[in-house]
Amino acid sequence: MQAPLDLDLGAVRAFVALTEDRYFSEAATRLGVSQQAISKRIAKLESDLGARLFFRTRAGADLTEEGRAFLHHARSLVGLADQAVDLLRSRRRALRVDVLDTRLRTVDLLQAFHQTVEDVDIEILTSNGLRSAHGTLTRGSVDAFFCRVRGTQNEELRHIPAYLEPVHLLVSRDHPLASRQHIEMERLSGSTVWMPGNAPGSEWADFYSLLGSTFDIRIDTSGPDFGWEHFVERIGAGEHIGFGGEGLRLPWHPRTVQIPLVDPAPVYPCSLLHHRQNHHPVLALLTRFIESNFRPFDPARQWLPAPDRAAFAVAPT
Repeated sequence: MQAPLDLDLGAVRAFVALTEDRYFSEAATRLGVSQQAISKRIAKLESDLGARLFFRTRAGADLTEEGRAFLHHARSLVGLADQAVDLLRSRRRALRVDVLDTRLRTVDLLQAFHQTVEDVDIEILTSNGLRSAHGTLTRGSVDAFFCRVRGTQNEELRHIPAYLEPVHLLVSRDHPLASRQHIEMERLSGSTVWMPGNAPGSEWADFYSLLGSTFDIRIDTSGPDFGWEHFVERIGAGEHIGFGGEGLRLPWHPRTVQIPLVDPAPVYPCSLLHHRQNHHPVLALLTRFIESNFRPFDPARQWLPAPDRAAFAVAPT
């Protein structure tokens, strides 16, 4: 009978980091070690396993077939180790929540949750959205992640619908639509809406692209993106019109008007993601709070992209 192999967790962690970063130098920076140390750890892991895990290309280190087979298990090992350490260090550490941007409605939702529980700390983090979710949740550097979910997610992650946020139109006070209490979507047909913050490949850029194609609206993503202050300033100057969520905390500008959209009302879908093996005690409380306050999609008066409708059609159970 072959003796069990004791894997070096540091080597496994180096393997996962190199898989995600692709370059030895970047993996070394992430782990706070030298590039040489990463190389040695990978070499030791390959020696222990008796398999080559990477091959080098101009674009960095790519996984071999053996490396791809090992990746899922390696991530699980690192994730479980991190969770075990966190659990023993302190069961009372702050719940780390990624909200994408602190101006979004998610922060209000977390504030409302915080008022319902006693002696709970929440640490707010920001990122570039869904593209960061799998890595940070698997590593345990984040406990919960709010974003729009699209595509097939790793089975290690669970997501539940959190809220649907009505989309509003932003215009200058001199705009012909500025005096209206609400605006029917058909009135925007043929318009160009400026959204410089729609990062290519992001889940929110995809949402607004689908919105634009459905209602014959051109989404202008030209930049540069100088931030929210610059955005509302250009809207107020009458240079553009824009979209923003109902709960978005935009910087105040005297010449910018925010108007609800109706018939149908476009709503942006936001979900809560977390790792199935994350047992932070506050995460369970947050999940129950989200589920109890969720309001399902109403197809009679709201609009969602087709891929989002099934998840938001009924309340989570």
